[in-house]
Amino acid sequence: MKRHLEGLLRQALSAAMTDGALPLAALPPLTIETPADPRFGDLACNIAMVVARELGRPPRAIAELILARLQDPAGWLAGREVAGPGFINFRFTLAFWQMILREALTAGESYGSSTAGAGRRVQVEFVSANPTGPLTVGHGRNAVLGDTLARLLERAGWRVEREYYFNNAGRQMMLLGESVRARYLALIGRSTVFPEEGYQGEYIRDIARGLVEQHGEALADADGGVFRKVGEQSILAAIRATQDRLGITFDHYFNENSLYQSGALDRTLGALEQHGLVARRDGAVWLRGEAVGLEQDRVLVKSSGEPAYRLPDIAYHEDKLARGYDVIIDVLGADHIAEHGEVLAALRGLGHDTARIRAVIYQFVTLTRNGEQVKMSTRRAEYVTLDELLDEVGVDAARFFFLTRKADSHLEFDLELAKQQSTDNPVFYVQYAHARIASVLRQAADAGIQPESNPDLGPLGDAELEPLRLVAAYPDVVDAAARDLEPHRIVFHALDLAGAFHRYYNTHRILSDDPALTQARLAVVRSVQQVLRSALHLAGVQAPERM
Repeated sequence: MKRHLEGLLRQALSAAMTDGALPLAALPPLTIETPADPRFGDLACNIAMVVARELGRPPRAIAELILARLQDPAGWLAGREVAGPGFINFRFTLAFWQMILREALTAGESYGSSTAGAGRRVQVEFVSANPTGPLTVGHGRNAVLGDTLARLLERAGWRVEREYYFNNAGRQMMLLGESVRARYLALIGRSTVFPEEGYQGEYIRDIARGLVEQHGEALADADGGVFRKVGEQSILAAIRATQDRLGITFDHYFNENSLYQSGALDRTLGALEQHGLVARRDGAVWLRGEAVGLEQDRVLVKSSGEPAYRLPDIAYHEDKLARGYDVIIDVLGADHIAEHGEVLAALRGLGHDTARIRAVIYQFVTLTRNGEQVKMSTRRAEYVTLDELLDEVGVDAARFFFLTRKADSHLEFDLELAKQQSTDNPVFYVQYAHARIASVLRQAADAGIQPESNPDLGPLGDAELEPLRLVAAYPDVVDAAARDLEPHRIVFHALDLAGAFHRYYNTHRILSDDPALTQARLAVVRSVQQVLRSALHLAGVQAPERM
């Protein structure tokens, strides 16, 4: 919807610049929004206020100059006016809505797609949980955010590659091996001391039981490396199975250990040293904060000789940059904000362009059960796994709920609400709208009514255009969600559209005695169903025909 108006406004601005009415050096960026109050029109633009300071003129006067040059050859505009301090408000004609409806129904499942990405390559790295335990509810939010972003970017014309960074090196993996070994020895009756900071979940005992069943006591004298390998393989298999349940697949699993084996870690450390970004003291190797714009030095290699997590992350991002992606997206929990900034600072210090790297930082999830908050700690096994959540509320509710807040907002996941089969449950509310339309279309078919591809909307009253306005806005929502990396916009729009449809359904009889009116209303609800189905697909949620 916005792109049609943007074209008219750009032509008007160009005309004003050509005839000297607006002495601008270049066409300014246009911001077109839907007014919060529909009384102010279908769309509004603030361009006059944006350029007022540059031109030294009152915004309202500039707005009038623009409107005087705005041509509407297709007859789309029913009204245009300058309002408030200088907003330009627009209303569209029924002919415009007819055109939008025809566009939507003709495009079918591709409605909302764009070429904004122009085939450029983008990598989305997400989940990337350490293989030390099952995926938790927090990992679930990461997974759904990343997967929905990837779907959005594909819809916007990007070539997307999904990657999981597999953290299988370092101290946490040593602790995993020692934890499995301790449980194994206990099961075969050998004395053992469980690691002080070991992983205590039941899944560790399950892995140890499997080793006993397969090898008996033959591994009694094996070192932790044997148990670490088995633990890693078992947990990764479980992680992948959980991802399969969510409908998530990856193009690449990047093995952190490969950075050690290939020498990439040593090369990165050497490059940092050559650029004068390293200090050595107290037996450790430090990234010099002052040299890269950080307030403090940060440890790269501990005094024990073990690399701190920053060093492999820097090497990993060097590898990603070298692969030639146009954009690299990291989906990270809020606890990674500082560390990610340190990695970027080090990369800039090495001469890399980090403008290609974009982070989506999400806040944590609070899971409530019967009004009580469930505490989560992977190491102490005080947590609810993502599989347990999926078992309880289902995949559709889990995915939808993870998207019902902006990523940088805390999410309280209400289990009881997610399980309700009522319109209070947001995912049920949207799916019910889709199924309700499917029921209407079945009734039409039973009555021998075949929907027309391009019906006349003349029989519709202005009050009946609310759902169609949201259908028209859908491509703009998809574009903005992909551009700004904000997948929550998709479910927000689906909720708004479902609400508009339910109000429409409760107010208007879709299958009436008037054939022309019936065809017009069927066209509207078909376009609504099409957008709901598309939005649910982007969210990874089913669009049921019956409920």
